[in-house]
Amino acid sequence: MIIRLSHLFLRTLRDDPADAEVASHKLLVRAGYVRRIAPGVYSWLPLGLRVLRRVEQVVREEMDGIGAQEISLPALLPRDPYESSHRWTEYGDALFRLQDRKGADYLLGPTHEEMFTLTVKGEYSSYKDFPVTLYQVKEKYRDEERPRAGILRGREFVMKDSYSFDLDDAGLDASYQAHRGAYQRIFDRLGVEYVIVSATSGAMGGSASEEFLAVSEAGEDTYVRCAETGYAANVEAVTTPAPPAREWDDAPAARVLDTPGTETIEALVDWANGAGGVADEYGRPVTAGDTLKNILVKLREPGGVWQLLAVGVPGDREVDGKRLEASLEPAEMAMLDADDFAAHPFLVRGYIGPRALAEHGVRYLVDPRVADGTRWITGADEHGRHAAGLVAGRDFTADGTIEAAEVRDGDPSPDGGGVLRAARGIEIGHIFQLGRKYTDAFAVDVLGENGKPVRPTMGSYGIGISRLVAVLAEQHHDDKGLRWPAEAAPADVHLVIANKDAQAKAGAEELAAALDAARVTLVLDDRKASPGVKFKDAELLGVPLVVVVGRGWAEGTVELRDRMSGETRTIPAEQAAAEIRAAIGR
Repeated sequence: MIIRLSHLFLRTLRDDPADAEVASHKLLVRAGYVRRIAPGVYSWLPLGLRVLRRVEQVVREEMDGIGAQEISLPALLPRDPYESSHRWTEYGDALFRLQDRKGADYLLGPTHEEMFTLTVKGEYSSYKDFPVTLYQVKEKYRDEERPRAGILRGREFVMKDSYSFDLDDAGLDASYQAHRGAYQRIFDRLGVEYVIVSATSGAMGGSASEEFLAVSEAGEDTYVRCAETGYAANVEAVTTPAPPAREWDDAPAARVLDTPGTETIEALVDWANGAGGVADEYGRPVTAGDTLKNILVKLREPGGVWQLLAVGVPGDREVDGKRLEASLEPAEMAMLDADDFAAHPFLVRGYIGPRALAEHGVRYLVDPRVADGTRWITGADEHGRHAAGLVAGRDFTADGTIEAAEVRDGDPSPDGGGVLRAARGIEIGHIFQLGRKYTDAFAVDVLGENGKPVRPTMGSYGIGISRLVAVLAEQHHDDKGLRWPAEAAPADVHLVIANKDAQAKAGAEELAAALDAARVTLVLDDRKASPGVKFKDAELLGVPLVVVVGRGWAEGTVELRDRMSGETRTIPAEQAAAEIRAAIGR
């Protein structure tokens, strides 16, 4: 196939778009691959669509290779199935909701667990029909509050989602491992640098869960790894090793002390090491890690009402919003505002302590480091007063633990060996062992081999296909433009006619025809533009191999430029077709 730039619907830009923050967004717009329609909504222009379709092709080949079967479900979905699974409310404001002219409620599908489950229920009724894995490649919709980075985080996006249905846990594990292997092959073929990390399941539900993260500083996800043990996890899934409980028989009684002007942890530590004299009692300088910071949020379970929740973390740690939200899902969470504090006067800002929380029935969850016997300095529920020497388990008892504190470089690895190091990544795939959450919700039973009903167990597996295009642009570019891996490139070869000589033009056309006959897809720059413009566009568009028919044509040579490595070499014109085919592995 020959793609002639003289006819291609393409306009490249020399300047970065004003709203672009990351390299992939800048380059995909400048190269004419995508165009913004609205916040988080993009059009795919011809070259961009070719890249998207090539990524889809790789995904389909590997999914078909594990026996999965492709179907297509609608994006416009009725409300009822999502009510049955409670996700009509669990998704909160991220769900696009709409009504038809008769007032019936619909949504634009963010994921399709419900519909796949109902599809299998409607078609299969016997153990003989299982196992089965179905998948689709589909536009999905989420009402992102802050869409950003072009197609990395949009409101409309293309996903591959697949669902396995097995009769027992052993079958589910086999399906899960088959998908895990397929995902590794997909990302390896596409040339993605990625890591596999333990993860949470979020609004999808389920138990076993792993994310595939593309390594990138532009990523919104923080993950940690332990070089000594190989442990890797998204920070939302990191568990904190709890210290052993301590004896408190000899611990002095807690004291409530006047601590004027200590609304912040920093001010409290300064007071404890100075006028407060607490450092003398401790026999060492007091640190922020000796203080207990209590954060108040309000929480609403699906279909429920707002309730207060207190979260206690060591004062040397910030609360990580993503970890807190992941720990509380599917409940909706919000920070308290001035009106909330006014409605609950026992909450004294800067001085909240466990006593008032217990007296007023506020649920109190603490960091695992707040183990029985540990000693803390925390609020005394009065302005300008703190309690020092408060012992967990003796002076207060939490209602449980929660993973909400930030994870930092140097923290001990949860598997007990080595320390954690943090990095950033972009989620490109996620696999879950859902279990029977959705088959229970829809009462999916089939006749078992023994004549008794069996409830299938499910797995859910997603890949962000449009996001993968952005990831490839993010990981494979230089200061000149894009550098597509061969499996995703819009063409195999970019042929530049850089000579106005009629014989050179004829030779380039002949070479293009020979490559086309050999099933090589090529971009042919046959425009009436200067060589400089053509070379800049070739670098920007990022096709892996650039072939230049230029001044050397008169001497019987053409030039090959490897866009990925930057290597340039000259080859005889009469051998050009064969050399090019060899260079691209054809």
